[in-house]
Amino acid sequence: MKQVSIYTDGACSGNPGPGGWGAILIYKENRRELSGGEAETTNNRMELTGVITALQTLKEPCEVTLYTDSQYIVNAINKKWLAGWKAKNWKRKDGELKNIDLWQELDRLLSVHSVTFNWVKGHAENELNNRCDALAVSQRDKYSKA
Repeated sequence: MKQVSIYTDGACSGNPGPGGWGAILIYKENRRELSGGEAETTNNRMELTGVITALQTLKEPCEVTLYTDSQYIVNAINKKWLAGWKAKNWKRKDGELKNIDLWQELDRLLSVHSVTFNWVKGHAENELNNRCDALAVSQRDKYSKA
């Protein structure tokens, strides 16, 4: 399997409000930047969309090391919350699960790729996380001015 590193971030102005996401995929010496946004969304939707879009971009099953500043995503995977939500028919222990469509798509992608999720501190000294943040903010701002 090819080994790929992915960095992602999401941004939102208001919650809900205009939002954006950014992702960087790195394979050997190749680097690809992706970004997008929505006029009315939430921060968590943008964080998830960045991860999902990056994984969807891969053309074959890969071994992925993913870096995000979203504890929501890292904890959902590493603490097995996602597996629990799936086992409870996409519900949380205390009720409704938000962003079911995105969690279901991420779950599907995790059956294709071998992904290790790593948390990085946001707005700190990680150059690639900061670049993803800049991509996300740039997209968010496009929708803020629309």
